[in-house]
Amino acid sequence: MRNIGLPGLALGAFAAVAIVQPAHAAEFRPYSDAAFAAAQAEGRPILIDVHAPWCPVCARQQPLIERAAQDPANGDLVVFRLDFDNQKAEQRQFRVTRQSTLIAFDGKRETGRLLGSTDAGAIAELIASTRG
Repeated sequence: MRNIGLPGLALGAFAAVAIVQPAHAAEFRPYSDAAFAAAQAEGRPILIDVHAPWCPVCARQQPLIERAAQDPANGDLVVFRLDFDNQKAEQRQFRVTRQSTLIAFDGKRETGRLLGSTDAGAIAELIASTRG
C-alpha cells in the first residue's frame, strides 16, 4: 500500500469538496427595500416570491423555485421572499394582491410575473427572463 502522506490527503479532501460544491449558487433572503435596491443597482437577476406560510400553492412553488435556482445559469440570482402577512406596504409597492405571486426583474426592469402558478416550466421560464 502506498503512503500518500498529509499533503496528498489534503489535496484529495479539497478535490472532493470542489466537486460537491456548486460554483455559484442562487441567494435566498428575506425581502427588504435596501437589499432589493442594492441587488437592482448591481444589475442582478431577481425573483420576488410573495409567500405566506399557510398558503398551499406557496408550499408547492418552493421546491420548483429551488430546483430552477440550482441551474448553473442562475448562479447570480437573488430570490427575495416577501412576507404576505406582514409586508403590506411592499405589496402595494409591487401591486401585489395575493400570495403565491412571483415577480422577476433583470436589474431594475420587471421582466414578468406569475400568479399562483405551480408549473415548473413556467417558473423556470420566468427565472430565465431575469437574465435579459
